[in-house]
Amino acid sequence: MTAPFAPAPGEPAGEHRTALTVVPDELIARVRSLLDDGYRMALVAGHDDGARLRAVYLLTAAAPDRRVELHLPLRRDAPQVPSLAGLSFPAGRFEREMRDLFGIVPAGHPLPRRLVRHFHWPKGWYPMLADAGDPPDFGDVDGPYPFRTVEGPGVYEIPVGPVHAGMIGPGHFRFSVVGETILNLKARLWFVHRGVERLFQGRRPADAVELAERISGDTTVGHALAFCQAIEDARQQTVSLDTRRIRAILLELERIQNHVTDIGALCNDVGHGILHSHAQRIRERLLRLNDEVAAHRLLRGAIRPGGVTVAAMPDPGLLAAIGADIAEIVDLALGNSVVADRFTGTAVLTAAQATDLGTLGYVARASGLTVDARHDHPFLPGQPRTRHTRTDGDVLSRFLVRAEEIAHSIRVVTGLVETLAGRSAPDAAPPAGAGPSRSGVGIVEGWRGTIVHRVELTADGALARVKIVDPSFFNWPALPVALADTIVPDFPLTNKSFNLTYAGNDL
Repeated sequence: MTAPFAPAPGEPAGEHRTALTVVPDELIARVRSLLDDGYRMALVAGHDDGARLRAVYLLTAAAPDRRVELHLPLRRDAPQVPSLAGLSFPAGRFEREMRDLFGIVPAGHPLPRRLVRHFHWPKGWYPMLADAGDPPDFGDVDGPYPFRTVEGPGVYEIPVGPVHAGMIGPGHFRFSVVGETILNLKARLWFVHRGVERLFQGRRPADAVELAERISGDTTVGHALAFCQAIEDARQQTVSLDTRRIRAILLELERIQNHVTDIGALCNDVGHGILHSHAQRIRERLLRLNDEVAAHRLLRGAIRPGGVTVAAMPDPGLLAAIGADIAEIVDLALGNSVVADRFTGTAVLTAAQATDLGTLGYVARASGLTVDARHDHPFLPGQPRTRHTRTDGDVLSRFLVRAEEIAHSIRVVTGLVETLAGRSAPDAAPPAGAGPSRSGVGIVEGWRGTIVHRVELTADGALARVKIVDPSFFNWPALPVALADTIVPDFPLTNKSFNLTYAGNDL
């Protein structure tokens, strides 16, 4: 077992990042102080260091970019951490995930039941431990899942999933309903725990990019870039300005293609199928543009640790035409009284709710939050911030945020293309060779929201641990909150307005 990354008190650990080792009695006070200072809980990860376990807490803040890690060594025979659930809702979910995968118990957690491991998983088997071995046979169900019971005259339940039509992943939704009004909704996920983080271990970073690209199929660039940034941070590699510009172009192309797909799907969910067809037509143009730029319709293979290569630059004239085409679809949608009525005031997520839940990306911005890693943790400083015209937290706001971000992304890509002379940039200097174990963090504003990757490398440069956080991990709990007191027919529309990934959540 390679010696673990062990920071000294207050040791600089990477770009904008410090790390320190704490004891259990210090943890709550330190986290409370950081949260009071404007930090957010970006990541909590379990680690198996051989003779001991370790919990790592990453908190981040903006203006300026700041990142603080707290490392908590734990006894292997009785690993336990003080629960932070009372301070941070996302921290409480990270703790449940860490307990299910590493057996690290969050003492005092207000909701200690399983999160990742379903009730047919055997007790005492924690798949991320080094000595876990192959999965044992699943046993008898450990009791029924404790869905919240809603009782009263006329109340009934509607179960949906986990198997759905189409190619989306599995997820179960349990509605408690009276008439058509949703009183309570429980979304239950992790039907397919794929062990993705474990698959990274032992690989060389260059060989692991393909795995990062496939964490969530619609977020190739977002996850690949966050992974490569984490590797570069660990290696102390500085990539060129042109490399960062080309990467930003790819990131925005991915954002445009996914947002226009959602705009069409939202129109389809209220019966305006012709606009959905036109959005799909534009999506195909964008996929073909992706293929011209990166020789892959999903932009795979362009980004690597230390560098980037594309086959061509996107044509600004073509992007302008696509932007005008999308704007026409948006105008036609909002000019239709049925569409506007169905979108307006539906499934409101208030700013206070979005803040308490730690929501990210367009879901957060549609509720009035300004969280955006492009500005909070920029890898290419100086990019203008998107200004949104409606932030009421309803479906209409989430629709308009997408439309406005498309226009913004086209302006960003056009400006970056004008600054570039070629289609490639020199790679960053390779690492000096073997050295002490190091860690790295990558933070990227993917099209759904902020993606965080944290890596630890062995002395010979292999991957010892990769922790992945997709924004859907933060945003899934917000969907049932927004749906409270709406009607069942609005569920497909609201679900699409969030459009969260199963794959990025069910790692």
